[in-house]
Amino acid sequence: TSESARQKRKIAALEEKLQVLELGHAVKLRQTNYYMSKGRAIRRIVTLFDTIEDLISENDRRCDLDDKDSDVTLDQERLQFGYIALNHALPWFHSRASETEHDDYIHMLKKLRQGANATRGDDTLKLKSLVAYWVNCELKPNPTVDPEDKYHRGFVNDACGRLLCLTKLDWSNPTVRAGIRDRADGYVMTEMSWLAFLYDKYSADQDNLEEGLFKSTLLLQAFKAIFTSPSSAKEVAGDGDDVQCHTLLNHICLLSTLTACTKLRFALSSVTSWRSVDGNFDYVLFWQHIVDFFERPPGRIAQQKVDQLLAWWTRYI
Repeated sequence: TSESARQKRKIAALEEKLQVLELGHAVKLRQTNYYMSKGRAIRRIVTLFDTIEDLISENDRRCDLDDKDSDVTLDQERLQFGYIALNHALPWFHSRASETEHDDYIHMLKKLRQGANATRGDDTLKLKSLVAYWVNCELKPNPTVDPEDKYHRGFVNDACGRLLCLTKLDWSNPTVRAGIRDRADGYVMTEMSWLAFLYDKYSADQDNLEEGLFKSTLLLQAFKAIFTSPSSAKEVAGDGDDVQCHTLLNHICLLSTLTACTKLRFALSSVTSWRSVDGNFDYVLFWQHIVDFFERPPGRIAQQKVDQLLAWWTRYI
């Protein structure tokens, strides 16, 4: 065999190896993109704050128990609730996590986490300008809310302050506005009270605080901007598609509503970058407060009202 023929065979073998490597890289890249795209659902319809690892750990802890655990904490219940939501959003996750090699499993979690956190940033950026536009159109404040400026939102802005105010307080009263801005006793806005932006027409009946709760136009617009498209947020009246509504009623309607509430509150605030605590307002506790409202109603009548509210949401989204 001539030297030339041997060299040609070596070159052909190297080219074949290169093709295999390139194919493997392409498969890995497609897999990475797939996980990152699927991870976008996590911060929208699974959990806004908990890590995937914490959800998995709580489910593993329960699987390892010999007997029924009667001493489950509320935080553990919420984590398990999140794990169930994760498997609703990503039906393939449990089997793939069980069958995948450890390094590939770690890679999968990393890319899911990156996709999840990127989505939260995308949503907050999107709502930054959209919320200003909606507030200006609906409330017609003077001066208007600047779509590019977050520093002058929150309680320094009359329109945003009115929406972030407790419904039991009269924002139009100068003494109330001053007390809120100075964080005086009795005027501190915390996550444990329902705020005006959550209510239909942004006001509440103090004798029936559940009337109109979670039915505000801004909240519906924020939901549509996050989960469908910004253009659909212009049309908040009317019934939604029956198939979509039926799916949302299956667990996801609640979680997506929670996400819209939390991200809308952030968009109205003066905080410029995402954080879990804004002064006296804790977003994690706010999220949990809303979860408890829907998931732990105090009695049969309260449960019926929650069911009616979720049915209302499925009609309007």
